[in-house]
Amino acid sequence: MATAILLISCPDQRGLVAKISNWVFAHNGNIIDADQHVDQEAGLFLMRLEWDLADFSIPREAIASEFQDLATAIGLSWQLYFSDRVPRLAIFVSKQEHCLYDLILRQKAGEINAHIPVVISNHRILEPIAHDFDINFHHIPITPETKLKGEGEQLELLRQYQIDLVVLAKYMQILSTNFLQAFPEVINIHHSFLPAFPGANPYQRAHQRGVKIIGATAHYVTEDLDEGPIIEQDVIRVSHRDTVASMIRKGKDLERIVLARAVRLHLERRVLVYGQPEARRTVIFE
Repeated sequence: MATAILLISCPDQRGLVAKISNWVFAHNGNIIDADQHVDQEAGLFLMRLEWDLADFSIPREAIASEFQDLATAIGLSWQLYFSDRVPRLAIFVSKQEHCLYDLILRQKAGEINAHIPVVISNHRILEPIAHDFDINFHHIPITPETKLKGEGEQLELLRQYQIDLVVLAKYMQILSTNFLQAFPEVINIHHSFLPAFPGANPYQRAHQRGVKIIGATAHYVTEDLDEGPIIEQDVIRVSHRDTVASMIRKGKDLERIVLARAVRLHLERRVLVYGQPEARRTVIFE
């Protein structure tokens, strides 16, 4: 069943749910999922609306232009998606394989509705994994001296493979401002419960501090390291008996789960980012 999905944000006002729902009803649409939230501090109305396209009276190529009249009248910011368009993912990796394996296996099992045509890495270590699953692999070394050239090659591959989303599955390089301006749809998995222990070696620093929980955070990538809008997080308890090695082992389990959840939420268009550039937040419609 093909559906249309609207993600909406606007200043809160009376009658928004009725006006938007009535627009779908007026065009013979059957709403199958609706969720909304009001951020009272920001005064913002946030909504996800999904409806069946089977008997919808507006052709899908005209839905955006037809909806724009209502959006303009009530001051909506909105994004429109269609459930039968399967997104294309590029997975960036370095040397750790656990998140790469997990995403591929979930995609093969149908848990993640996406195509994975390419894996890109700054090392060759994980090339056999991509080949085992008939996924194209491209090795692009990155050094401070070659970063600009390497990122240019990466961006060209994203264009060639018509990629919609980049997933950093333990890719241990910082993407430049130029890269993110050219391709902003990027999700990263960070091995701590942000905002605690951003940057490198969080498990070692957590062990030194004697923490009682460790976590993992999946977030959108921005120019500010590990400060992008958070999509998903989880934690697990540790104790004084845990070594750095055992914390890393436990953390890897969390990283797999948290990254997979975040990717699924993004692909199902259940994540809405809002707020000022210096303090972007997400609302998750589950």
